[in-house]
Amino acid sequence: QLQASGGGLVQAGGSLRLSCSASGRTLTSYTMAWFRQALGSEREFVAAIRRSGGTSYYADSVKGRFTVSRDNAKNTVYLQMNSLKPEDTAVYYCAGSATMILSSLRISARYDYWGQGTLVTVSS
Repeated sequence: QLQASGGGLVQAGGSLRLSCSASGRTLTSYTMAWFRQALGSEREFVAAIRRSGGTSYYADSVKGRFTVSRDNAKNTVYLQMNSLKPEDTAVYYCAGSATMILSSLRISARYDYWGQGTLVTVSS
């Protein structure tokens, strides 16, 4: 089970850091990702990081503002979100896969494990 935390209310231009941890599971074996879902919208890919932590991928809409990282010693994955915009408002989910391939990173259905989501609200 994955647990996402760190969401909250922030003004536009502000920052938040989301965390995703696991109980009973070692995240070092997983490609990890963040997705988000705004009200009335489909779930969309935000960022992903490979098992080694050496390579990360981003949606164009967050590139340069968000950074995904992992601390395997703490069994935790992070999403640092800077320069937040009102359009970043959504429920953010972390997800993991032990069998992910590069071409499927952005596809939510290819992830096996999901956190419960944490709400990020950015006010204008």
